[in-house]
Amino acid sequence: MRRLWLIFAQAVTVSVAVLFVLNTLKPEWFKNAAPAAVVSILEAPGSDSAAPAPAPNSYADAARRSMPAVVHIYTAKDIARPRHPLLDDPIFRHFFGDRQGNAPSQRASGLGSGVIASPDGLVLTNNHVIEGADEIEIALNDGRKFPARLVGRDPETDLAVLRLQGNGTLPAITFAKQDALQVGDVVLAIGNPFGVGQTVTMGIVSALGRSQLGINTFENYIQTDAAINPGNSGGALVDSQGHLVGINTAIYSRSGGSLGIGFAIPASTARDVLEQIIATGQVTRGWIGVEIQEITPELAESFGIRGTEGALIAGVLRDSPAEHAGIRPGDILIGVDGKPVHDPKGMLELVAGLMPGHSANFRVRRADSEVDLKVEIGRRPAPSVQR
Repeated sequence: MRRLWLIFAQAVTVSVAVLFVLNTLKPEWFKNAAPAAVVSILEAPGSDSAAPAPAPNSYADAARRSMPAVVHIYTAKDIARPRHPLLDDPIFRHFFGDRQGNAPSQRASGLGSGVIASPDGLVLTNNHVIEGADEIEIALNDGRKFPARLVGRDPETDLAVLRLQGNGTLPAITFAKQDALQVGDVVLAIGNPFGVGQTVTMGIVSALGRSQLGINTFENYIQTDAAINPGNSGGALVDSQGHLVGINTAIYSRSGGSLGIGFAIPASTARDVLEQIIATGQVTRGWIGVEIQEITPELAESFGIRGTEGALIAGVLRDSPAEHAGIRPGDILIGVDGKPVHDPKGMLELVAGLMPGHSANFRVRRADSEVDLKVEIGRRPAPSVQR
């Protein structure tokens, strides 16, 4: 009996040892030993078409139409390094002399977005995205990269036009109909925020005609709560059909990120600037050469003026169209070519819209009477170029 027990124990020990060795060296022999667990998962029915149908209340179609026309813009420029303050110290200069050597420049890079406005490679963006840049590169949504050159810019609306130097037809954006946008409409902001890649955010039109923000000379902004962040500048603001309604430009923020108050230049303004730059290389606006001032209630009371409508002529430039026409300091401009002037901003926009070289009728209030004057419109001087 003892012998049988020893034989059995040895046989079991050897079998276990063989099983352990096989499981170590050939584990795949034992994979199907245990039955696989079955998990029941519910899945939505698929679509028979190649492209899935958009979900209800989705703006996927609008994004798909407009995203290929929104590009990333990379810029580079040389900037002077700041001069060390010790070089301006009188004691240092007394012992070591006046060292006026030019500080070495350093290379700075920038990032923004743009919108392809025509299939032949015209790109709209913000002036502040490319200002001072001596090297511009554009990256398309499909990954292709092309050099670009500056065609023209308009600092007073913060718009610039680039030409992409590439071959073939490019995906161009479709402009929305003028004045079709309303407060409450859904809009999508497309750009490259913080350089993370093309991003689409959604919001509504919060307000139209925003001005007096101190951003640019001519302001007529679309306000939206769609998230706009650094890197979105120059990108597209599109409607629910994917049509361009604005060029993203600025945000109101205390932290540098989006707080739900973003501003875009209307597509109608961008189109007008684009057409003028392509036709003449610059944007032409009317000018008469006056300094204007808002009529406050206190100012109206001191001048004995009824109401605050109009623009007070605070000064007239010498040898300007206004001086030649007889406009005087102290006059109150109340009409331009039959259109009423409500405030200085309105007066500036009315005059800018006049064609240089043509005459226009200006109505001014002088003392207790109203006087009509013919003014030959001049060309508004271009702002100085910063480098």
